[in-house]
Amino acid sequence: MRVAYSLRFRLMVFYLLIFLVPAIIMMTAMPYYYQTSISKETQVLTEGTLTSIARNIETYLEDLNRLTITPYLNEEVMAALKLKASPNYEQTDAYTRLVANRVLATTLPLYLQNSSKDILATVLVSPDGTAILASTGEELSTPASNFPYLQQAWYQKAVQADGNVVFISSHPQDYLGESASQEVFSVARLIKDTDTRHPIAVIMADADTRVLERIVSDINFNVSSIVCIFDDEYKLLYASSLVPGDLHEQILEQGTTVRSGEESYVVVSKEIAPAQWQVVVLLSNAELVAKTRGWYATGILFALGGLMLTFVLFFALSRWIGHPFQEMIAVMKQVENGNLQTRFVVEGNKDEIAELGQALNIMIERLNQLIEREYKAVLNQRDAEYRALQSQIQPHFLYNTLNGFIGLNRLKDSAGLEKAIFALSGMLHYILEGEDWVKLEDEMRFVQKYCDLQRIRHRDRLIVEISWDEAIGGLKIPKLLLQPLVENAVIHGIEPASYPCTLSIHAGLMQRDGRNLAQISIRDNGCGFDVDAVTRQGGLGLANVRERLDMAFREAGFSIDSQIDRGTVILIEIPIPDEMLPESGRSLEEKVSH
Repeated sequence: MRVAYSLRFRLMVFYLLIFLVPAIIMMTAMPYYYQTSISKETQVLTEGTLTSIARNIETYLEDLNRLTITPYLNEEVMAALKLKASPNYEQTDAYTRLVANRVLATTLPLYLQNSSKDILATVLVSPDGTAILASTGEELSTPASNFPYLQQAWYQKAVQADGNVVFISSHPQDYLGESASQEVFSVARLIKDTDTRHPIAVIMADADTRVLERIVSDINFNVSSIVCIFDDEYKLLYASSLVPGDLHEQILEQGTTVRSGEESYVVVSKEIAPAQWQVVVLLSNAELVAKTRGWYATGILFALGGLMLTFVLFFALSRWIGHPFQEMIAVMKQVENGNLQTRFVVEGNKDEIAELGQALNIMIERLNQLIEREYKAVLNQRDAEYRALQSQIQPHFLYNTLNGFIGLNRLKDSAGLEKAIFALSGMLHYILEGEDWVKLEDEMRFVQKYCDLQRIRHRDRLIVEISWDEAIGGLKIPKLLLQPLVENAVIHGIEPASYPCTLSIHAGLMQRDGRNLAQISIRDNGCGFDVDAVTRQGGLGLANVRERLDMAFREAGFSIDSQIDRGTVILIEIPIPDEMLPESGRSLEEKVSH
């Protein structure tokens, strides 16, 4: 019975179900084979039909090509074209020019006349921009006046071909007179002097694009199709029906199949050799598939039945196997977030999942006990160390203060001594309060009292400046954090000096790298000291302040900069979260300082 509940047995059942997949493949392989065969046969027949279309278009282009060499067949026309292109044309006598122009105006159009109605016009342009036009209709017998023939792309393309025939893609007949422009495709050639090989004219024969439609319309394919003709730059010359832009882009990629929306097509193409054009036929893939729909219907029915059965069994098995693991993952995430009271509900006690769940519960319980025993002990030890560091400050401060009283007594300054005793009384009251953390503004006021006490002793030799920013006045800091630093500044920096000294204590709000910082500075212009020497000796005041600051704020900064006979600067920087700042949207300039 234990084997029936094991994961190995369940995976074996799933493995046996996988055998349904080869069966489904067999059901679909035969219809696919027939569809592929029919598709290939259709493509072969289409390629033969395209060959016939390409040959018809090539024949038509050859007729246009022969028309472009017509000027070479008449010596009078060639002589007139040479004279027209000659740089000495204007210096020639009037009679000779008249004869040449008459040949170009009458004889040449007669030679360019063509019986085919599909050839709409033949235009010949001399290098000076003069055009002679021949056409099948009288309304097209006059070229447009002042038309920039020499700047046209077809003209420049013919010149670059240097006498070779060029094939011009579909373009409007905008060089005609007052007639409406009609879309045509053309064959052009540069006419050259047979003696000097110098260019004397460009000739272009225009054909109606509807001739392509007549050539294609006589062809029938066994499925719905779209016939397209592209030029050598893959611009569309003709299409039997509208070709969407996405289809055009896919045809340019020369893939075997293209898709537009829900329709897909098989691509068959053939090159029209003289012009390097392409005839492309898009065969409806849907109709190709429809020819084997009966075979597919049978295969799909079997496949769907097998897939549905496989899906139901797979869903049941995956839920049966995977759901307990998902619950375990959810329990572990809760433990990760700190909830050590959550447990995995074990259903049954025979399979591996149940054993894994029980092991997980035991692990969570032991982890909870370990944290209760170890972590809390560490916290208590850390709190005790913190209180011990703080308690070291108080005797040190009292010792230095009482030394100050002795000095006042020796000076016989009873009034100053009395004032100092009252100041000490207020300071002791602040020190003996039970709180370990105080507001920054309360600490600054305490430092003010301490400095007042020192000024009674030092009088004009000590100038004190204290200010703080209201925005950080409520910031909580350890009690007596600043007093040891101020005391060191007075005793070691100001007392030995032979000149009046200024002690400046300021707390302000600043920003750095997008973070809010409370910056506390203690500056004096006293004697200064060697920072490295003091660090090696391990002064009690500085060491305690540094340790208390590190324990209270992990990311706080503490720096000392001192130079002998130039003074000392101590900087403390404490990061402040935005939510601790009242009216955090106000700028620093708007804060009011004391």
